[in-house]
Amino acid sequence: MKNVEQVRFNMVEQQIRPWDVLDTRVLDLLGKIKREHFVPATSRELAFMDMEIPLAPGALMWQPKLEARVLQELHIKPGDHALEIGSGSGYLTALLAGLAAQVSSIEIVPELHAFAEKNLAAQRIDNVSLALGDGARGWTGVYDVIVLTGSVPVLPPAFQKNLKPGGRLFAIVGDAPAMQAKLITAVAPGKFDSVTLFETNIAPLRNALQPERFVF
Repeated sequence: MKNVEQVRFNMVEQQIRPWDVLDTRVLDLLGKIKREHFVPATSRELAFMDMEIPLAPGALMWQPKLEARVLQELHIKPGDHALEIGSGSGYLTALLAGLAAQVSSIEIVPELHAFAEKNLAAQRIDNVSLALGDGARGWTGVYDVIVLTGSVPVLPPAFQKNLKPGGRLFAIVGDAPAMQAKLITAVAPGKFDSVTLFETNIAPLRNALQPERFVF
């Protein structure tokens, strides 16, 4: 890939800033954590394009602007412990680790778990704990930040219980083609504030909780 830093600069200026991502911590991090190192070798030329990149059947790497916007909306603090459901290639994991004190990331696909583990080790990112498992309906522990990297038709209530007081949860909720990106904040014990950020459409988490659907 020629002139990689120029292409990275163009990605930020043409894709990310126009999506109202102006947080300097996030923008600086995009220059430090090299996206191309987390893209499958066969898709390396697509690393900076405004598109999802296939990782495995049913699994796609987010668009760069979505990764950056989510990081900005979560307002991650240096002491935070983050939970990621769906490690994917490990790139968003690495970005979370660049802002938080600790990241726990769960991946259900063995090949992707191994891919993320390899990529994070190669970049010497050591404040991440990776687990192979199914986190689509919740996980153990309590966290300051939770990110679901696949959509869910309905949001399992377990994730709100996983939030510490003041904790923030990002999830994309609904069915294709119209899904809503939501930021949920634990404002008091048992009380949550939910804000819809934008509409989008991404692949669902495997084994995501399904609503009761009326059958004629």
